[in-house]
Amino acid sequence: MNSMPNDELFSRNTTRSRKSSPRAKIIDQDGREIRPGSLGSDGFDAGGFGRGAFRQGPSTFSFDFGAAFQPLTREQRLARLEAIAKLLDVAFVIPGTNIRYGIDGLIGLVPVIGDIITTAFSLWLVREARALGAPWHVTARMLSNVALDGLVGLVPVAGDAFDVMFRANIRNVRMLKRWLDRQPR
Repeated sequence: MNSMPNDELFSRNTTRSRKSSPRAKIIDQDGREIRPGSLGSDGFDAGGFGRGAFRQGPSTFSFDFGAAFQPLTREQRLARLEAIAKLLDVAFVIPGTNIRYGIDGLIGLVPVIGDIITTAFSLWLVREARALGAPWHVTARMLSNVALDGLVGLVPVAGDAFDVMFRANIRNVRMLKRWLDRQPR
């Protein structure tokens, strides 16, 4: 076994680390070899990382960070709200039953803090509905659903059972969809 003194193990500027040793081939995810000259000193693509995109070439891939933050269409925002509501309220099934629950019911098991967190998620859904143009009477009903869910959820066991059965987020997204369907495009 080759042993090294402790001062060399913990020192960055050792003669051992400055030795030039033959480097192994760098292989991308498709199994192609990447030329060492095409990478910067930090190992990233020398040209595009800081500007928000990798160079497109035979051995690199392209990702445009600007495209990831484009404004969403109304349909995309609604689809996102539906997905979040399903995750919060009906993502899982109790085995052997037809009872569905979501992470809202799981997080709500943590006394007080869990109910505050899940109420914050629900309030974010109401905020998004308002951003989609929902009028005050729709958002007021949505807020009343969130308030009822949050207040009853504070009761230790019965509140958690109510939370699983009431599904405030699903109700709110359904209410928002009904209102949006009646609006002209």
